[in-house]
Amino acid sequence: MLRRSANIPRTTLSLSRSTAPAARAFTKPSLPVSASSQLSKSNVLLELDVNKVGNEIRKRGLTSALNGQRDGGMDRDTIIRLLYSLGSKHEVERYLRIFTQSSQAGATGAVLPEAKFAVLKIGGAILTNELDDLALSLSFLNRLGLYPIVLHGAGPQLNELLEAEGVVPDYEDGIRITDAKTLAIARRVFLQENLKLTTALERLGTRARPIPTGVFTAEYLNKDKYGLVGKITSVNKAPIEAAIRAGCLPILTSLAENAEGQILNVNADIAAGELARVLEPMKIVYLNEKGGLFHGVTGKKISTINLDEEYDALMKESWVKFGTKLKIREIKELLDTLPRTSSVAIISTDMLQKELFTDAGAGTLIRRGYKLYKQPSVEAVGSTQLRQIFTDRDPEVKSGRKSVAEIFSELKNSPHTIYGDEPFDVVAVVSHPEGETPVMTKFLPSRNGILNKIVDNVFDAIKKDHKRLFWTAKADDENRAWHFERADGSFTRAGRSLFWYGVPAVKQVETIIQGFEENGRIERVFLPVGPSVPPHRIASTGGARAFSTSARPSASSASTSSARRGYATATDVPRKRVALIGARGYTGQNLISLINAHPHLDLTHVSSRELAGLPLKEYTKSDVSYSNLSVKDVGKMAEENEVDAWVMALPNGICKPFVDAIDAATSKGGKSVIVDLSADYRFEKDWTYGLPELYGREATKTSTRISNPGCYATNTQMLLAPLMPHLDKHQMPSVFGISGYSGAGTKSGEKDAEGRPKTVAKVTPDDLRGGIRPYTLTDHIHEREASTQLRTLLPSSGSASEFSLAFIPNVAPWFSGIISVLTAPLEKTMRASEILALYEEKYANERLCVVGKGVPDVTEAEGKHGWRVGGVQVHSSGKRVVVVGALDNLLKGAATQCMQNLNLALGYDELDGIPLDKL
Repeated sequence: MLRRSANIPRTTLSLSRSTAPAARAFTKPSLPVSASSQLSKSNVLLELDVNKVGNEIRKRGLTSALNGQRDGGMDRDTIIRLLYSLGSKHEVERYLRIFTQSSQAGATGAVLPEAKFAVLKIGGAILTNELDDLALSLSFLNRLGLYPIVLHGAGPQLNELLEAEGVVPDYEDGIRITDAKTLAIARRVFLQENLKLTTALERLGTRARPIPTGVFTAEYLNKDKYGLVGKITSVNKAPIEAAIRAGCLPILTSLAENAEGQILNVNADIAAGELARVLEPMKIVYLNEKGGLFHGVTGKKISTINLDEEYDALMKESWVKFGTKLKIREIKELLDTLPRTSSVAIISTDMLQKELFTDAGAGTLIRRGYKLYKQPSVEAVGSTQLRQIFTDRDPEVKSGRKSVAEIFSELKNSPHTIYGDEPFDVVAVVSHPEGETPVMTKFLPSRNGILNKIVDNVFDAIKKDHKRLFWTAKADDENRAWHFERADGSFTRAGRSLFWYGVPAVKQVETIIQGFEENGRIERVFLPVGPSVPPHRIASTGGARAFSTSARPSASSASTSSARRGYATATDVPRKRVALIGARGYTGQNLISLINAHPHLDLTHVSSRELAGLPLKEYTKSDVSYSNLSVKDVGKMAEENEVDAWVMALPNGICKPFVDAIDAATSKGGKSVIVDLSADYRFEKDWTYGLPELYGREATKTSTRISNPGCYATNTQMLLAPLMPHLDKHQMPSVFGISGYSGAGTKSGEKDAEGRPKTVAKVTPDDLRGGIRPYTLTDHIHEREASTQLRTLLPSSGSASEFSLAFIPNVAPWFSGIISVLTAPLEKTMRASEILALYEEKYANERLCVVGKGVPDVTEAEGKHGWRVGGVQVHSSGKRVVVVGALDNLLKGAATQCMQNLNLALGYDELDGIPLDKL
């Protein structure tokens, strides 16, 4: 076991998973080490080539696709694939899921989910010069099931017609003075442009509904000064909702009416803002010909503006004046009233898809962002707040390896800076002794900090202050791609990866690391320096998911870099649908309870032959009734992708026809995940065996066929895994297990008052007469299951392939909970403290694992979602160890483990929906 220096901790980067699939990972072109440098350069060139040709591919392909769709030629999936020319498949599918599920939890009477997607404000010049491109982009979004609410202006067209009729346009304070004649012409122009756009959409087979009036109510802004110009007082959503319900894109103008029915002219940008305040969309998009905001000095397009952090400084810039200052101020006032998930994009028509569906974006993105701080000491930040952050998030503190007091003491002994944001969603510590290279030793984000990209903002702040930086992370960190994206170079040794930026040559890296060694600032195992292979394009190879992508440059840098901005659009995590086949048993009932508490999963189907037609009372998110799904029903549902995941909670030997039906649907476009709770597929090589604590998470994340381990087998493997390298190869370990009677399964009993068959245990305490009953004394299936899987933890050799264990199961008169006693012969003499240390090290970062010194009691495990181990004792010979493990057979032995596997396969945090206060 490697020990770090006591002087400075290795970097803690406890970054949890993302609600979305992996984004592309590139190492920067300047990376100095080995083949990774060449790979990164080729990847960057490839990205530039895609950007260059992607728009032309899109225009040609989408035109063909939309025409084909109108004639019944191309399906939705074909159209989606055309987006892959703009970004990675995972980027596109992530944003599509977010947009199409943006308001699943809307209350009755709330605005339609489709209306939560985006409000698009279209400049009049675009209707004249880019009508075909605009119609193509809007039609494309609609074919994806999205309903952008379009509000257009007509300024240039109005000016042209006014001049033709001898009316000279007149403005006051930038507002068009509108008399009766001007308003009459304006109404005619707005109607003409509105119909022109709806006609162009309908030519592409997209239904559109013109709504020139009836949405905005206004009062006179200042009748004496501006004439018939209105100030919006309310927004009527009914015409918009009616259009969307009819399957039409709503096409609005900025004309309003007052209480007396007088039509009033309203600025289109202001109208779009008022519309957004009512609808609270994820995106407010302003389409213009320039395609964004441009820096007044450098002339470069501004990629991203984080208002909370940059607004004050930006408004003091000499080039920010007149119309630019007004627009930025209005956008800030708008976003201040909206959820932080909302953002504004200023973009050209031909880049709309790239802006919406890729991390790189294309125009100028404006979001609220977060206020950041940096302080030189714990006291300057606030020791009380920091103490809580370290207690809740730091793995060293949570595992008991260090106390918060020890960490605070270490910080006092070395110059450092603490970075973070005001709500403490991210805390980072950078150690920087005088004249030495800085090391980032802590990086502790909350879930909100990850989802809202504060992690990127804090890292950018660190990078501004430190031209070079080193940090480390676990080699198997599921977020490795995030580190690689931010590093100029890296390599991995002894289970940890070292990252750095700002150092141009390997020799210089070696010199710096040698200095770290001498001063005890980093692990010795990193010398000599050697290259590692970063997970470039990790998303396309099914590797680890990156919870984030690099933030685009800020307004101050105004860079045209292609760096991505991450989830700039929204933080809503896509919801997934689950079907449960076999819901009557104890495990099914526990799984229903977990899904009911899950923040992102919806139970849409529960199948039970005996309960068909009865309501599922235990599920409160929505009204669900039991059904009796046939194999044919399941196959059809899978083919049409009606659910995202199937859970088979059926007895052994029953689920194969259902699995075969879903497999057959896969060849026709079905994409659903299966988690099987029976033993039917635990020995199939093309199924993933889902015990995350022992066999890793990566395979499960990319798998669609997952076999849930058995309850006894889980307890047995967790007990034996830390000991595998130390077992006597010539003697067999044995496990004596006792389970509550719920483990024997259920049967139908008499019906209750509603006609429901009662679920009763097959074996009852009365049957057992208060005693313990051994059964299947040899060759129990869990014995074979545990032996087969544990072999994979040993080197491929004759002894490993011959590994086996003995298992004796028993049933007891308590309801749930398993206690297993392991007796294991050891290869060499060991002490109990050494054995306990093996368990502590193995399960130090596993939140569902509790390692203790005392013997765990079955009552401590009943109703709990975790696994407990303890009671380590070594025989006086030093060559035989006894260890005790306990878990609830219905939870960590079944339903909880199933939820872990579902979360991993569907892209959620592994512990979502699992009550962590019941471990």
